[in-house]
Amino acid sequence: MKESIDYIYKEQKELSTFSGIGALLGWDQMTYMPQKGGIERSEQISLISRLAHEKFTADELYNHVKKLNEIDALKKLEQKDKAVALRLMKDIEKSRKVPSEFVERMSKTTTIAYMVWQDAREKNEFSLFAPHLEKIVELEKEYCTYINLPGHAYNNLLDDYEEGMTVDRLVKEFSFLKSELKAILEKITSSDIYQKQQLFDGKFSEEKQRKICDFIIEKLHLPKNRARLDVSTHPFTTSMGNDDVRITTNYERENPLFSFFSTVHEAGHALYELGLPRDEYKDTVISDSPSLGLHESQSRFWENMIARDKHFWKFLYPEFQNIAKDELSGIDLDTWYYYINQVEPSFIRVEADELTYCLHVILRFEIEVALMEGKISVSELPQVWNEKMHDLLGITPKNDKEGVLQDMHWSGGSFGYFPTYVIGTVYSSQLFKQLINENTNLYTEIEQGNFNNILNWLIENIHRYGRLLTADEIIKKTCGEGLNSKVFIDYLKDKYYALYEV
Repeated sequence: MKESIDYIYKEQKELSTFSGIGALLGWDQMTYMPQKGGIERSEQISLISRLAHEKFTADELYNHVKKLNEIDALKKLEQKDKAVALRLMKDIEKSRKVPSEFVERMSKTTTIAYMVWQDAREKNEFSLFAPHLEKIVELEKEYCTYINLPGHAYNNLLDDYEEGMTVDRLVKEFSFLKSELKAILEKITSSDIYQKQQLFDGKFSEEKQRKICDFIIEKLHLPKNRARLDVSTHPFTTSMGNDDVRITTNYERENPLFSFFSTVHEAGHALYELGLPRDEYKDTVISDSPSLGLHESQSRFWENMIARDKHFWKFLYPEFQNIAKDELSGIDLDTWYYYINQVEPSFIRVEADELTYCLHVILRFEIEVALMEGKISVSELPQVWNEKMHDLLGITPKNDKEGVLQDMHWSGGSFGYFPTYVIGTVYSSQLFKQLINENTNLYTEIEQGNFNNILNWLIENIHRYGRLLTADEIIKKTCGEGLNSKVFIDYLKDKYYALYEV
């Protein structure tokens, strides 16, 4: 039995190294890689993906894991080894359903598609990207046939990001959210304050935006010797190892709110990555997030629950004013708080206000499900997208760049990913509600710029579990219940009805 234990840890260490190499290649592609390096990069990434898949699904590893999962063996294992063996068994059995040839083909297709998406987005021409997206959709359908979970085909895609989640459950949650969010939006847009509101259109130089972003990640205790901030078209977070997490933002927009909130968002992801269980679980399947919904809850928690709260700005706004005296001249704290929480239906998901954000995600979920069902074709996407935008938000994109081409996710084959943004948003509201109940000094600490207790609470209640528990189990253990969209709706009503005097 010791031979099997030693073997599975040795293989996981090497697989962790493969993962880090792949992450570094992907990070470089989206940040510093020369434009013409894409073809060779696609070959490099596809090779790493294939080799990692073959190693993970190899008979020798599988046989050792099977041996450890025998009833008599499990009884003799230490708790740590038992947790690793059980989790590995489930992951390997799923991965062995997928041919290595398919993994390499998908990786190469998506690497090239990402480059084409960037070009199509710049040129505002969906037709350039459409053929590549058609290939990806077909590959996603092929993948579903390999995994073959019960129920809707889209369940196979969801399960990669949110284990155990189903279309049926999401349809129920999203139907409630869509109805409630549209009703709240209608009340707000009918209010006198909304009718008279003027959006913040301040313009900050890239230098000032950088200063603000550098300041906030330091205050959130993102360690410079374990993480770094760079620039990419679409902000993201990736981890090369236990002490090497990379986040990106974008300073193209002169309005500083995008770079600031995207930086806080990605810092939330990074803090979670750095807080996952290490020590005895280092380089094992346990030292990871159990779901992207839970991962997203950490970024949305910091971005919305903390960084859009008035107590937070009582601390931070003076620093903003020091960096941008001219741009913020004459704008007091109350006005600024209103600016950063203004409701205004907009085209770009990552720029959406807190109230309308989930409607953007629900739109994408409905489109993905329809694509998997064959009810719509890729060529119809711009039209379908625009119709859904009008239905949900009352606005229609004037071009593909602010419509169907805005996200990079489909170019990477990340179908089933978008719903995790809503799941994470709902989780974040539940976590915040629980934190308020447990910490009576919370708002005082936030006003003082002291986030130590908040971070420690998240580490203790979320980060430290890794994959020892499912996301649902972690939320139930921390909040006393699983996913509950009503908590999020109540939070929005309390906050935005007060802001708009509804």
